[in-house]
Amino acid sequence: MYRILRPAVRTGTRTAAAVLAAAALLVSACSSGTTASRSTRSAAEAAPAALPRVTPSAPAPYYGQRPKWRACGVSGYECTTLKAPLDYARPGAGDVRLAVARKKATGPGKRLGSLLVNPGGPGGSAIAYLQQYAGVGYPAAIRARYDLVAMDPRGVARSEPVTCLDGRAMDAYTQTDVTPDDRKETDELVSAYRRYAESCGAHAARLLRHVSTVEAARDMDILRAALGDRRLTYVGASYGTFLGATYAGLFPDRVGRLVLDGAMDPSLPARRMNLEQTAGFETAFRSFAKDCVRHGGACPLGGAGTTPARAAKTLGAFFRRLDAHPLPTGDRSGRRLGEALATTGVMAAMYDESAWPQLRGALTSAIKQHQGAGLLALSDSYYERGLNGRYANLMAANAAVNCLDLPPAFTGPDQVRQALPEFRKASPVFGAGLAWAALNCAYWPVRATGEPHRIEARGAAPILVVGTTRDPATPYRWARSLSRQLASARLLTYDGDGHTAYGRGSACIDSAIDTYLLRGTPPADGKRCS
Repeated sequence: MYRILRPAVRTGTRTAAAVLAAAALLVSACSSGTTASRSTRSAAEAAPAALPRVTPSAPAPYYGQRPKWRACGVSGYECTTLKAPLDYARPGAGDVRLAVARKKATGPGKRLGSLLVNPGGPGGSAIAYLQQYAGVGYPAAIRARYDLVAMDPRGVARSEPVTCLDGRAMDAYTQTDVTPDDRKETDELVSAYRRYAESCGAHAARLLRHVSTVEAARDMDILRAALGDRRLTYVGASYGTFLGATYAGLFPDRVGRLVLDGAMDPSLPARRMNLEQTAGFETAFRSFAKDCVRHGGACPLGGAGTTPARAAKTLGAFFRRLDAHPLPTGDRSGRRLGEALATTGVMAAMYDESAWPQLRGALTSAIKQHQGAGLLALSDSYYERGLNGRYANLMAANAAVNCLDLPPAFTGPDQVRQALPEFRKASPVFGAGLAWAALNCAYWPVRATGEPHRIEARGAAPILVVGTTRDPATPYRWARSLSRQLASARLLTYDGDGHTAYGRGSACIDSAIDTYLLRGTPPADGKRCS
């Protein structure tokens, strides 16, 4: 599965919202379009249980913490650290330290409290998102009335980050062939997954069993109390919607104004989630292809009149050539552009239509000029690889959370091979790679503690669920499903391309969300915007 955050390729104000998902070698949870056949669905999959409320929350000392705010190197922001139980079932087993940052309300006007933000992932740094985007990019009226607050979830960025491979080993991992053609290549892929899992187990043994979304949601309630807020007000994007919905299911009476943008469906098992995300990327690619051919000779996938299906065949043939003959990139570490990195680069640009011109240029350079630097740059942004060759902890945290939240989609290569026709039908270009990518949790050193489940949050205040009709990573059908599960949900629809809707340029969407946050008045259920 892929993680589900937008990559850092946007040229406008949303650049920092950025980091997307675990490319072909990791897991996450999301997509749009098709569904698994009825014959493959178990009874439990058809009718997952509802998430139970949590009582009690945590021992009183955790809820009695008073933050000691300090300067943290970025003008206008202050930081602190909170403690939470490492294991909520055994509070005496030690603590995990959670990094928090805030930007205080600028005024004028009455302060409305704290607004917690999370950009998704799992594994995206909420603090980086706050400091690089939300603290300056959210509407002035929101910044004036709310203290904007971010907490890196346990295992992420500044909150005791999970670590796995070093930079050189990650370079090798991200180049592993994820469309194996024979048993030897299959064995190499399985070995890569095993090495990655073993490294994570060795470097993060203490935390690896305790980075689930349920635990992160319970940490959010400790933060709410520490901030002095009676209810939680929250904007979560992508995976952040799963985190926010989980909080609502556990603590419905503590829900304030919750915006869940780019919603996930918690009732789906991993295999179906992966399959639907595969179809979502196909939907996004078709939109890109239609836009590309409008540019005539500037489109490397075909000129005017080329169908999306023909463009997909051209791209697929290009990927197959790279499988045998990688392209030079000029990278000082010697990396060449093979099929895996090229596929990652293309998929990174699917998250935001403002990246489509960059992708056209990168594909033109690769297909016509045999230079792979452009696609490599897109892939590096996707993986959060720095110019120094070091990777952020995003990929490690992504796998750690996803492999704990759901049982694996597949338990071995034979199951993947059986599923390949279904995945290729969902996406002729991306299907095979995404099917094999879903195998990685099969070798994880820690057993999953979560299961697919419905979230109803009965008794919660109105919750705003936002879906984008051609979202590649969190399909629109997921927003509809979550809005049907949550008892108090209002569904807001953005008819457009890209991943998530708030701040994308739709005055209709932004006005509806801003009004809800500032006045507590949600839009009518089913409101549509373009």
